[in-house]
Order: sequence, then structure tokens, then C-alpha cells
Amino acid sequence: MNVRRRTVLGVAGVAAAGPLWTAATAAADTPIVKPLPPEDFTVLGTNAEMRWDSPHPVGDIVPVSRFFVRNHTATPLLDARTWRLEITGDGLRGGPVTVTYDDLLRLPSETITAAIECAGNGRGFFTSQQGQTVSGTAWRLGAIGVARWRGVPLATLLHRAGLARDAVDVLPEGLDADYVTGGVNLGRVRRPLPVGKALDDVLVAYEMNGEPLPPDHGFPARLVVPGWIGIASIKWLGRIQVSRTPLDSPWDTQYYRLTGPDYPPDGVLVTRQNTKSVFELPWRATLAAGREHVLRGRSWSGTGGIRRVEVSTDDGRTWRRAEFVGSGRGWQRWTLRWRPGPGEHTLRARAVDRHGVAQPDIEPYNTQGYLFGAVVRHPVVAG
Repeated sequence: MNVRRRTVLGVAGVAAAGPLWTAATAAADTPIVKPLPPEDFTVLGTNAEMRWDSPHPVGDIVPVSRFFVRNHTATPLLDARTWRLEITGDGLRGGPVTVTYDDLLRLPSETITAAIECAGNGRGFFTSQQGQTVSGTAWRLGAIGVARWRGVPLATLLHRAGLARDAVDVLPEGLDADYVTGGVNLGRVRRPLPVGKALDDVLVAYEMNGEPLPPDHGFPARLVVPGWIGIASIKWLGRIQVSRTPLDSPWDTQYYRLTGPDYPPDGVLVTRQNTKSVFELPWRATLAAGREHVLRGRSWSGTGGIRRVEVSTDDGRTWRRAEFVGSGRGWQRWTLRWRPGPGEHTLRARAVDRHGVAQPDIEPYNTQGYLFGAVVRHPVVAG
């Protein structure tokens, strides 16, 4: 299929002049559109964290109603009929290319099961468990979700747009409002990807769990970047710049870098997620002493898989191997049977990734609290 400038598929009705990408046609009255019942979510400003102690547990796939939300500003309400994705930059062999929603739906599609996880997931434990002060939203471990995503491989769009052989970076940009912090306008959320990753497994998704993307999760289209921190999976995608030289933005120079006394002055760029584990029960849960209980939890890793999970019910003195359940796609669910004696207990779960690397007892400090992957101490009481 030949590529025409201004539209990938040559669909009639695409204007040859005027703005190539649209702003929000409306703005939500609240930062998040969907209902956020308190038994299912903890609301943190413009964000909502999934609660693991909800009475509505999730399986391998998280339904839209339970999926966490990370917003820098507020969810925009976009019209698919006027939405445009512009692909532009000197990394293309020709001029800008415009993709409509109908164009996207007509291209060959793929469906993947993948996790999206905020880089700050677990940040609150830097303070509560390690006694360290960090900046940013104090997530616990609910800033993650696994869904089935359907869309067009980013590689397909880039090649049809005329990707140059010497292109090095792509810079996806969202259509949410400009992010203003400390009186400084940083513009729309955007973060570069190296071409190698862009051509590997990145999806321009338009469906989530078999339905069109909901507004909070990126309608009409978003990126899904498997294994990488959530900021890479830009929501409400509106523009992709392709360049023959490296690109940057505040979201890879000012934010999403590991900084602190143990890092170089300009920090270390955060890309791939690390390994984490969580128990699916309330914090300081009350259990019946002397009765057998099935502890449930799950572990995940940006490295692509979990080799085994070990659980301690005595604060790390002894460990037992958990039993895997579920498909293991996106994350690994597990169970362990336990008969507690009366009193207070500290549970721990540590995962070993597919490379044989286990979660540490202490996560090295960084000032913005990214990638907390240490084993979390979960208190329970048996009585």
C-alpha cells in the first residue's frame, strides 16, 4: 500500500491544510472520568491507585473499572472523528504524514497482553519502610495493571511513513493539557524512545480488553511500550516526531532519572521496569489463628518473566516456595498455604526474575523515588 503525504491510507476527507492534530474537544469536570469507588481505589491527586485489598479481586487481566490511572493534568475528552496523529520530522524520507482514526482501524493489527506500571509504583515504601524522604506521588504497589491491548505496531506506522535508515529517536507526544509545575509550563507530556525499541514491540493501541480505549486510558489511541516505565506509554497520542539526532524532553531530562548521592550529577535514565511482589490482602490484616489460610499475591518484572516466588511468614527467617496460578502473562499470580499462630506476623514475598535476579531487601535510594523493588514487609495479626 503506497503512502501519501498527509494521510497514510489516502482516505478521502483529510484536509491538506490546517492543524494536523487536535486539542481536547472538552475537558472532564474532574481529573479522572470513570467512577473511583473507595473500596477499589485510593485517589492521589490527579491519580488513582488500585487497591489490592478490594472486595473485587482481579485475575490475570485487570478490567477497565479497576485499572489504575496516572494523569499529569486531567483526562481530555477527544473526538475520534477529528482526531489526527501526525508523524513528522527529519527522520522521515518525505514530509509529514497524517493518520486518521479510520486509517488506524484499517491497518493490520496485533493484540498483546502487557503491563503498564508507573515508574513511581511503590514510592511510598522508601519513606515508610526505609525512612527516606523522596518527592512525588506516594504510591504503594497499585500503580500497575495488565490488559489486552489491540492496535497497530508502531513499526508499521513508521515504515509506512517513510522511516529513514539513519533515524535514531522518536518522540511521541500526548494531547492532554500542558503540564505546568512551579510556574513553569513544560508543554504536553512527551518522552523520546530509541528507534530500536520503537521498532521492536511497541503498539499504537486503540482497544483495551476488547473495547475502544476509555478516556482515562488514552482514547482514541495510545502507546503501549512493554517492559518500560509507564511514562513511555504516552496516552492520547497526537504527534510522533522522528529524528536523525537524539531527542529529549523534561520527561527524560528533569524527570524519570535516578538522582542522588550514589548517581552521577545528571542522573541515570530510567527505562525498563524492575521486579516487584505484592500480597493481595489488607495492610495489618486480621486472620484467624490456628486456621489454614491461602495467601494470595502476584509478582512481575520488566525483564519479561518470573522464575520463582518465595514467601516468608516470619519476617525473612525462613522461606517457602509459592505455587504459581494463572496464565503468567503480564505478571505471575501465586498462592501459599499458611496456618498462623496467634500474635503479630510480618509477611514477605520475593520474586526471582527470568535472569535469576532476586528482589533485594533494600532498594538503593534515589531522590524522586523511582523503581522501588525491595521486598515489602507486610504486617498481619492472627488472633
